[in-house]
Amino acid sequence: MTFQAGLFDGKVAFISGGGTGIGAGIARGLGRLGARVAIASRKPEHIEPAAAGLTAELGHEVLGLTMDLRDRNATARAVDATLARFGRIDVLVNNGGGQFLSPAAAIRHNGFDAVIQTNLVGTWNLTRAVADATMLQHGGAILNITMLTNVFPGMAHSVAARAGVEAMTRTLAVEWAAAGIRLNCLAPGYVNSSGLRNYPPDSGLIESMVSRVPLKRLATVAEIADFATFLLSPAATYCTGQTYVVDGGKSLWGDTWPIPDPGELTRPPIPREPWES
Repeated sequence: MTFQAGLFDGKVAFISGGGTGIGAGIARGLGRLGARVAIASRKPEHIEPAAAGLTAELGHEVLGLTMDLRDRNATARAVDATLARFGRIDVLVNNGGGQFLSPAAAIRHNGFDAVIQTNLVGTWNLTRAVADATMLQHGGAILNITMLTNVFPGMAHSVAARAGVEAMTRTLAVEWAAAGIRLNCLAPGYVNSSGLRNYPPDSGLIESMVSRVPLKRLATVAEIADFATFLLSPAATYCTGQTYVVDGGKSLWGDTWPIPDPGELTRPPIPREPWES
């Protein structure tokens, strides 16, 4: 095990977007280290089997909640339900969100607004709900999962939202430091998670992703979850207001230094959680 057993004993973590992919991986990692965990998603079909599956896997209850990040009342109710069940929230992971791949000229106004409302405003809604209910009085650690925000063609709406989250994180890290709240962002590169199923299987897009990473592979969910665990742990108590890029060197690499592909690039199998059909 990468981390000491019992590292999060007595702690409670709330994870949005916790039913699939990176969110489920972080829930698993924190739960294995002793945390009581609440996971939330807008879709019951994601959160209910995930909560049941993680509960069976970890041997202790994982609370599953249905919540629309865009609805401030819904985020407050989810936070209240977690406090009623576990009595505290020490860790918040803002992983919920969504976007779609599209050239900017083809994004309709409603689509742009929906991505901003979910990824930026939704992060604000849940952050404020947790801060107001407990963290401004008792402190805590907040981690916002973003993306590579310097340039991402085809994702103008999501890049705008995630860059806003990163700027908000830097500002809140200063404003809320006196309350004992640490806030950071984790920006993953290309990750082999359930989200890859949204891309056409024969498009060659995933193979192209692999080719553009110096390490010549996608990240695993566990690698991203382990880095998130570090940032939320006592080992990172002097880290706040930062965005940590975990991308296999992708954001560092241009076209001036060729790195040969390791033979034929193949599409890696996309992992499934035990509760996914």
